[in-house]
Amino acid sequence: MNRKYKLVSISTFLLVTICFSFAPIATATSTTANIPSISAAQNASSTVLPRLTVSDNGRFLMTADGQPFFWLGDTAWMLISRLNREEVNRYLQNRLANGFNVIQIVILTEYDLDTPNAYGELALSDNDPLKPNEAYFEYVDWVIERAAELGLYVGLLPTWGDKVNLKNGLGPEIFTPANARLFGEFVGKRYGSASNVIWILGGDRNPENDTHMAIWREMAAGIEGSAGKLALITYHPRGQKNSVQWFNKDAVFDFNLVQSGQAFRDMPVWEYIAKSYEVSPAKPVFDAEINYEGHAVAKNPQYGYFTEYDVRKQSYRSVFAGGAGVTYGHHSIWQFFALGRKSIGFAEVYWYDALNTPGALEMRYLKQLMLSRPYFDRVPDPKMFLDAASENTPNETPATHAVATRASDGSYAMIYIPTNRPLNIDLSRLSGNMIRAWWYDPRTGESVLVGEFAKSEPHKFLPPANHQDWVLVLDDAALGFDAPGIVISQTQ
Repeated sequence: MNRKYKLVSISTFLLVTICFSFAPIATATSTTANIPSISAAQNASSTVLPRLTVSDNGRFLMTADGQPFFWLGDTAWMLISRLNREEVNRYLQNRLANGFNVIQIVILTEYDLDTPNAYGELALSDNDPLKPNEAYFEYVDWVIERAAELGLYVGLLPTWGDKVNLKNGLGPEIFTPANARLFGEFVGKRYGSASNVIWILGGDRNPENDTHMAIWREMAAGIEGSAGKLALITYHPRGQKNSVQWFNKDAVFDFNLVQSGQAFRDMPVWEYIAKSYEVSPAKPVFDAEINYEGHAVAKNPQYGYFTEYDVRKQSYRSVFAGGAGVTYGHHSIWQFFALGRKSIGFAEVYWYDALNTPGALEMRYLKQLMLSRPYFDRVPDPKMFLDAASENTPNETPATHAVATRASDGSYAMIYIPTNRPLNIDLSRLSGNMIRAWWYDPRTGESVLVGEFAKSEPHKFLPPANHQDWVLVLDDAALGFDAPGIVISQTQ
């Protein structure tokens, strides 16, 4: 089937000024000065959300006016390449209703650049990143603008990582340091004025040589060069890795990402997060791809599938270990598995039937919990446990590993337990004389008041017996905090 594309070579930006339709006019001033931005494409009516930035202590994200921003993301990697406008609306409205605030999507998709999107458009001509298809990018414009209208941020991947480092992807490898810089300039200029865009490079690939490093650094430099210093940029690595090992000292990368991934249950995400607390400069970090709900464990259905319980365990433990947020995913949704599409990796249900699975519905309660106490001085604290010097149970395993976090001033603490058992807690690490204790249910967002206890002696807390995992919340009683999960108004 023959298709006609309105194409423009990015290299011509060196020679001509481009208007919204990509038709050249008489003069030019620089490579990127006149590449159309989303604001030009959508006119002055484009929705403006508060830009995100990094907190003063380098550990959290916040809005430009100082309000805490707990990243609650969802992986929608193939949204641009597979969904039409009606389906995008359905998906985005559902995610907003379920408490998500960031949608992670990819421009140059993971699977097959030769397959057109829902409107018959390919992203590129000849798989050349310097020859973008304007009609395809107009649809990207619309997706980003529609997300903003709904109050959602977009974690935008310019490309999946197989276009740089093939590994087990379909590729092809199309980027060099030179064209990565130009492509970064192009997307940075086009979407630099979209205040709801956060840039994510990497796309499930680790840099394995100097060329890979150069490509990602050049793409990041191109984005920042066109979008400006307000552009927030990070890197999404492969499973069981933290981007801190490659890019923490690069000023252009503003925060780090972990992928605990799909290999096995109870991957030690708390250890991956901890790596960011061992280096300088301090930057926010969180798990941007925990085990997907509905994904076969180790990609083998014989081992079962990850459930909402697995999702809760990895989400709470990553955040309590120091994460500035977390990204949920469902195996059917990231690929938008539907009637007529081949299942990738044993997906069992269609994406529209997976929108309200238990794991997706429960994620909001983690965000509400974290925003119900003073946000910016929270630190991980394994010393809250009295069971053993180095482990929090005598027979510690990854499946039973509990994680504690508290305010640096001791005004509150939170302890997540993945298995139902007593907790021996050192109350002396909290402020005040009396400690108020609550059990918080991560399935419902409801809390049960336990009582008040003198701080002078350690205390053993017994969780309710009806569920496995719980959060113990401990407050300095004199401060009068509301029940956990009731969001408070605060700024840095």
